[in-house]
Amino acid sequence: MSSRVRKAVLPVAGLGTRVLPAAKATPKNLLNVVDRPILSYIVEEARAAGVEHFVFVVGRGQGAIEDYFDANPEVEGALEAKAKADVLADVRGDLGPPGEMSFVRQMAPLGLGHAVWCARHVVGNEPFAVILPDMLMTAEPPALAQAVAAYDKVGGNIVVVEPAPKGEAHKYGIVALEAQDGRLNRMTGMVEKPPPGTEPSNLFISGRYILQPDIFGVLETQERGAGGEIQLTDAMAKLLKSQAFHALEYDGTTYDCGDKIGLLRANVAFALRRPELAAAARKAIQALL
Repeated sequence: MSSRVRKAVLPVAGLGTRVLPAAKATPKNLLNVVDRPILSYIVEEARAAGVEHFVFVVGRGQGAIEDYFDANPEVEGALEAKAKADVLADVRGDLGPPGEMSFVRQMAPLGLGHAVWCARHVVGNEPFAVILPDMLMTAEPPALAQAVAAYDKVGGNIVVVEPAPKGEAHKYGIVALEAQDGRLNRMTGMVEKPPPGTEPSNLFISGRYILQPDIFGVLETQERGAGGEIQLTDAMAKLLKSQAFHALEYDGTTYDCGDKIGLLRANVAFALRRPELAAAARKAIQALL
């Protein structure tokens, strides 16, 4: 079994109900943040962390995701003919080597745990990352690279967390810690949406994981949980009884792009981070205030 994190599972089969009608015909993870789809940033983050193989778990009607990461000879030829080398470089920037990406079908919307389980044959018997693509993160080093560094240090399973907004921890999956000393701490449990006042910490699970392949055996028989779905959190809580889990409070900012205001915030923040756009973006924003 490889001990290095080489593969990442990206569950992208969700319907994007929180951003309808935008996601009615366009997969929600292909919605733009400035001038690139959300998934472009996610793949860039994963490559920076050393990921060599991407496993997209897709649903019906999401062929556009596969097409986006494929070559487009017509578009590329037109750009070459017009000598638009900079635009051509951007168009080709997300393309990887042949075989870098696999696409598996989640036949029914049975939850995040089920989506991860669908990737079992491609992942095989090695540790792997899970990236929730709606959660766009800005960090230096990138969030997944921080998780990989933590994994290289302590092994086992890593769950990236961050502080919940004050008074809102009961809305999230919250981790329980053996002790809270620094940013990397051993976990003793996980609670999905605990009743207010019972939260074991203020740290919620925020969309990046490194898991051992043993999780697939747990998911194989995992009963349905919240929302009638197979929850990854429930399976991790079972695996925690026999394997070490550490929570990493990553250093960065998260934008929930599965939410309309979160997507708006991401567009503003990423535009302001772009040196060639920042001044014009700031001027445009101020003109609306």
